[in-house]
Amino acid sequence: MMRPFDYLTLMQFAWAFLAIIGFSVRSNLKGIRVLFTGLGGGLCWASYLIILYYTKSMLLSVFLAIILVCIYSEVVARKLLTPVSVFVICVIIPLVPGRSLYYAMRAYISGQSMQASKYIFDTLMISGTIAMAIAIVASATNLILRLRHRF
Repeated sequence: MMRPFDYLTLMQFAWAFLAIIGFSVRSNLKGIRVLFTGLGGGLCWASYLIILYYTKSMLLSVFLAIILVCIYSEVVARKLLTPVSVFVICVIIPLVPGRSLYYAMRAYISGQSMQASKYIFDTLMISGTIAMAIAIVASATNLILRLRHRF
């Protein structure tokens, strides 16, 4: 396994950054928002790799990385006066479980239903973890903003 702070992590950060910039441009984002979504996507993937190195748990790594980039998205969206969902949708893409879903469909088509079930379970676990992390940050932000306006 690679070390958390080496050239490979930096290279993967750069590829995630470029991929999310491409997605943002394709999604009709303009101006500085494209740069900030790219930074968020790179941060998402790099934080996942670093947390995975230390915890050895894929789900915990996904959860903590999504928490981190959702907080990033909340802050950046408020500074740029943009809906938070614009940033959240773009920055979580590096962790969306497309590979396991592809392998599940491939295994199912080739008649390997047990292997397909394993991949579908992995896909559902990662997707559920992402959804929980987004919901936690959104709820916490909502609570903090309500308390801030109250006092």
